[in-house]
Amino acid sequence: MKIIVSKEIESVCPNFVGAAVEANVKNTAFCPALWQEINALVEQYRQTMDTTSIKEHIPGITATRRVYKACGKDPSRYRPSAEALIRRVLQGKELYQIDTLVDLINLASMRFGYSIGGFDADKFVGDTLTLGIGQKDEPYEGIGRGLINIDGMPVYRDAAGGVGTPTSDHERTKITLETTHLLTLVNGYDGNEAQVRANAAFIQQLLRQYCDSDGGTCVIYK
Repeated sequence: MKIIVSKEIESVCPNFVGAAVEANVKNTAFCPALWQEINALVEQYRQTMDTTSIKEHIPGITATRRVYKACGKDPSRYRPSAEALIRRVLQGKELYQIDTLVDLINLASMRFGYSIGGFDADKFVGDTLTLGIGQKDEPYEGIGRGLINIDGMPVYRDAAGGVGTPTSDHERTKITLETTHLLTLVNGYDGNEAQVRANAAFIQQLLRQYCDSDGGTCVIYK
């Protein structure tokens, strides 16, 4: 899959760096060992942070919020997924348990603070994804959200339209238990390539541990 960062994204975030991890995988409904890791991170965060200090502890979230504002989107109304996940556990709520692939992507997102797109790569139309900015009245069905307003929001598009934003991925390309070809996109709006690479390597590690995968390949894009 070829990934292009558009000029409009470069104009609001010239130091953007992303990582694409593509792998053959086996998904399962639930993985107890993975959830031990998730619960350990949740407990760590509950002991060291609260909802008012997230941005101080996790620069990736602060950077993503800044890009939302630069694009014209209110990040407190349409929260980036990493922030939404962490806020949820800091409010004493339980994380949603979806399936092993989605759960491990959520873990990786929470650990590093980057919003991560997770897709069934066999559902893409064409061989290119372009990262741009959502337009007024652009149709977009978020997973479990129905139609959402992506005007002024960073969005990946394939040949058929939007597939992923930092707030929600699209129903059309979502991961299911039948997914065997995974693509994840780590979005480093803070420009920290070392951290983005580390986040991608962590995803590959989790895939090897929990999804009967060799970890696949990782490509950095800017």
